[in-house]
Amino acid sequence: MIKANPNFAKIQASYLFSDIARRVADFSKKNPDAKLIRMGIGDVTRALPSACVKAMAKATEEMGVDATFHGYGPDHGYGFLREAIAQNDFRSRGADISPDEIFISDGAKCDTGNFQELFAQDVRIAVPDPVYPVYVDTNVMAGRTGGNINGRYEGLIYLDSTAENGFVPDVPDTHADLIYLCFPNNPTGAVASADRLKKWVEYARENKALILFDAAYEAFIRDKDIPHSIYEIPGAREVAVEFRSFSKTAGFTGTRCGYTVVPADCRVFAENGSEIMLQPMWARRMSTKFNGVSYPVQRAAEAVYSEEGKEQTKMLVDGYLANAAVIRDKLRAKGFSPTGGDNSPYVWFDTGMDSWEFFDRLLNEAQVVVTPGSGFGRCGNGYARISAFNSMENVLEAMERIDRII
Repeated sequence: MIKANPNFAKIQASYLFSDIARRVADFSKKNPDAKLIRMGIGDVTRALPSACVKAMAKATEEMGVDATFHGYGPDHGYGFLREAIAQNDFRSRGADISPDEIFISDGAKCDTGNFQELFAQDVRIAVPDPVYPVYVDTNVMAGRTGGNINGRYEGLIYLDSTAENGFVPDVPDTHADLIYLCFPNNPTGAVASADRLKKWVEYARENKALILFDAAYEAFIRDKDIPHSIYEIPGAREVAVEFRSFSKTAGFTGTRCGYTVVPADCRVFAENGSEIMLQPMWARRMSTKFNGVSYPVQRAAEAVYSEEGKEQTKMLVDGYLANAAVIRDKLRAKGFSPTGGDNSPYVWFDTGMDSWEFFDRLLNEAQVVVTPGSGFGRCGNGYARISAFNSMENVLEAMERIDRII
């Protein structure tokens, strides 16, 4: 008898974004003429930069000629892309990261979900609340938690992120082995100062813990005092893995390319307390379970770092930040106190009512789709996330509609 993984039964009945899609589909079926404006799921709406398109087209032509055809690529990514990333995303900011510490993948979501495979079943896991659901659900699937009791899984350490702490969680007063952090944060849009990140690095070193640092939205940081990478913090190389993505930077949500940084001196521990270097473990996992990102897509990602690509991707990000500023300012004018919108494409605010009630009200009365905060955890109850990934025209219309009903 083939048996199912019993841990799947622990997962809450619906994935947040699937539930949103279902409600929107039901509304659209009943109201086929309604013009919906989607400000919920964080999918980009602008086309790929032309520099990336040109590079991808050239690489695709190469694939049609025997002399320049590329079959299986290097397991961990082509050297041309890894070198461009190391220089532009890290060395230029004073972070000591080499190309062979970078692993090219099909996106940060996959990597943040898959990385937990490297750790023992009994590690103590700390996650922020609110939290990107993938961090939690993949560990539930792996059997590291108990059941879901009142919106929280037994066995996890929840790090409350609230208005009182600026939605940047404090280090816990208990021991954790594996810590998930995300800045700029999804969903709250909060950013972490160097001092706050330094406390986390110190905590990880003192507790022989590991930080999984999701920096998928770092391109939106405009405050010169906010770190773009955890490796800007001294000592982080030994205790942190960083995840990045081209999805929000250059519109690769449908093209699929990202990367994970595992420094050579990043370590975990065996049962007897001896050090085990983490990089060879991730390299082996990648080689065993992943055949690499296609050559044309990696050439397109490389083009992000060309002078033309840098200018075009900055224009994309600046456009989304302009949208976010409109959302933030409109909410402030209505008396709300939103977070995010300046170094982040997300704006997070207390709605004053149940999150799903607010979602349904905006859907039915304004035909605007947002993301209910309760889907990200208990601390998200009553909040909503509005995404800036849209056109300025749609953002202005959406905020006018919202203004009329709240």
